[in-house]
Parts: sequence; C-alpha cells; structure tokens
Amino acid sequence: MRELNQVPMARALRLSGSSVERILRCTVMQSPLAGVSDRIFRALVRRWAPDALLFTEMVNATSLELGHGRGKVEELSEETGPIGVQLFDHRPAAMADAARRAEDAGAFLIDINMGCPVRKIARKGGGSGLIRDPGLACRIVETVASAVGVPVTVKTRLGWCNQPQVEGCHHAAVSWSRQLQDAGATLLTLHGRTREQRFSGAADWEAIAAVKRSLGIPVIANGDVNSPEAALRCLEKTGADGVMVGRGTMGAPWLVGQIDAALSGRAIPLTPGPRERLMLASEQLQALVESRGDHGLLIARKHMSWTCTGFTGASQFRQKLMRAPTPDQALSLLQQQQEQLA
Repeated sequence: MRELNQVPMARALRLSGSSVERILRCTVMQSPLAGVSDRIFRALVRRWAPDALLFTEMVNATSLELGHGRGKVEELSEETGPIGVQLFDHRPAAMADAARRAEDAGAFLIDINMGCPVRKIARKGGGSGLIRDPGLACRIVETVASAVGVPVTVKTRLGWCNQPQVEGCHHAAVSWSRQLQDAGATLLTLHGRTREQRFSGAADWEAIAAVKRSLGIPVIANGDVNSPEAALRCLEKTGADGVMVGRGTMGAPWLVGQIDAALSGRAIPLTPGPRERLMLASEQLQALVESRGDHGLLIARKHMSWTCTGFTGASQFRQKLMRAPTPDQALSLLQQQQEQLA
C-alpha cells in the first residue's frame, strides 16, 4: 500500500480513520444536489469549507451497474477533502455492489437516500418510496453495511405523508428512525418534512428533536438551514449533532463555510459582493466548458442565474446572459458587467 501522503486526499482521509467521529469533525455538511453538486461546484464550496463533508450528486445503483454515471464515482480521486457518495435504488444487491464500487474509488462513507420526493424515483421504490416499505429499507441498510468497511448512513424524511400529531409526540418519525438505526445505520440525516410536503411549509425541527432524543447514533438536521443564524437556531431547537445544507447553497457555495464558522465560534466570512459573484460565475463557466465542452454552458446557466445578483439591473443582465449562444459570448457579458461595477 502506498504511504498516505501519496494517495488522493479523499482516500487518505478514509484510510486514516473512517469512524463517524471523524465525519463529525466539521458539523456542517453539503447535501447532494442532483444537477448541482458536481466536482466543480464542490471545489468552490471547499474554498470556504475545506474540511466539510460534501457529497457527489445522487447515484442510481442500477445505472452504475449498467455503466452509466460512473464518472460521479470515478472522480472521487480528485477530491481534496472528505467526500461521501449517496446511492439510491430498491434492490439490496445492486446497492451493495454500488457501495463497493464507491468504497474502492475512495468514498469516505456511503449514504443511502430514503428521502428524495421525485415521483419517478419514489414510485419505483427508491428514495422516499422506501419509507412505505420499512422491511425493504432495513434490508438495504443491512446488506450495504455488510458489504463495505466505511460508515453507512441514511438520509430520510419524517414520513410519507402528514399525520395528525399529539402535541410533543412524533411517534411515526421516531419509530421509522429507530428501525434504520437497528438495521445498521451509523448516522441519520433527517429532513424535517414528509414526502408529501416535498419542500413546502416549515421544517419540523421539533420532530427532529424527538428523533434525536430517541436514537443512540448521531443525527444531522436538514431543512430550512439557509443561513448561519438559522443553523444556530436549528441546533438549539433540535439538539442535533450537526446540520446539512441543501438548496440554500445554490448560487452561494460560501454558505457552508459561513455556517461552519458560526458553529465553530469563528468570524463568519463575508458574503461576496456583486463583482466577486460575477468573477465566480465566470470561473465556474470556464471550468464547466473545459470539462464538458459547449454543453458546459447549458449546465452553467442555472448557476449563473443564481449567482449573478445583488446589483442594479441584475435581472435584465441575467436575461441577456441566459440568451448568450456561446461560452465566449457569456464570458464577454460577465467581463463587461464586472468592469461596470469596478
């Protein structure tokens, strides 16, 4: 075996200690986001949060088995910090095989998605669909945990649909979470909404608190954690061991680092101003085009629409930017706007 200083950082971290305690050395995590949290986006997040646990985009175990989406796993060797792979599927054997592939590639942990509300995933028994089949969900956890040596964690929701709650009681969420713990999950990330809610309404932090009090494994709170202040309130309310940030980072890769600083008692990094955001958008666009060719412009458009804000005429500028037919023209528009703000 090579010395640790000769292997990629993600692999070195995995070899030097894979316990949950190492995962929690940074108590804020970046949620996997389909079509968003690719390698280039993660590199930006790490500028502000180098030690945070980040995740690849969600990986379909069946697709991986068929040879699709392997790049999401194979690129782990390029990571400079702890990285997890989140898998979804309804077949235990396929999940175990995918988990072994991810472990071999350098995954710091394997996370099983049991919360994605997308209909085409849930109706096939993956993602949040597993909430309706606890027996299968537990078999998947047990099978994956027995297949790999890295921690196996689960990200899920409070339940499938909204149910009347007796004040102070969240029996369904507690029961569901206990089953996952008993099956072998070493950490649970809990989104404080049901599948029926998707992303609407306020996250139920009290339910997360009830689950935390009932489990013996670490619990990570997810849902409505979109600022350092919200993260502090969430931890105070839930007693959770950490927070996971999701959609709030779209167009704001600095947010994970800001929250990490707040939770660690350090000075919170300033939010980049309009000119800095434009420079960031240019850099991300160039990296995407270098990696994906002209298709990189299509991927970059959503990122640019989220990032290029905070200045007079921003809305009109974004409309022009979205219509730019080539990467060079988009970069030219970004450069012109930077000069106007200088």
